[in-house]
Amino acid sequence: MNARAYDARMIDRSFADELAREWIAAWNSHDLERILAHYDDAFSMSSPLIVQRGFDPSGTLRGKEKVRPYWRAGLDATPALNFTLEAVFVGPSSIAILYTNQAGRRTVEVLILDESR
Repeated sequence: MNARAYDARMIDRSFADELAREWIAAWNSHDLERILAHYDDAFSMSSPLIVQRGFDPSGTLRGKEKVRPYWRAGLDATPALNFTLEAVFVGPSSIAILYTNQAGRRTVEVLILDESR
């Protein structure tokens, strides 16, 4: 993640809530560059869908350039994509975003923040 600094002892609740709302809004906008703006260039993500969709047999993609085509394919395949924020959980260096998608599936996304956040 990249943006403003946070207290390394604990992420502020209002910061976490604001970040989660903006993260959801970015996905709901379907604007890939707005979505990617929440991440630093070297971030990594893992998902069983990465394997299922043939992007990498390890299930992990590293860096925006690897993630960009994966997320583009997902956005293109799901024009009705819409996330509804349900809850935000705060940890010392991470937040977990609980949301429901347009199909009613509940998902938790964990964002681990670096100190530049």
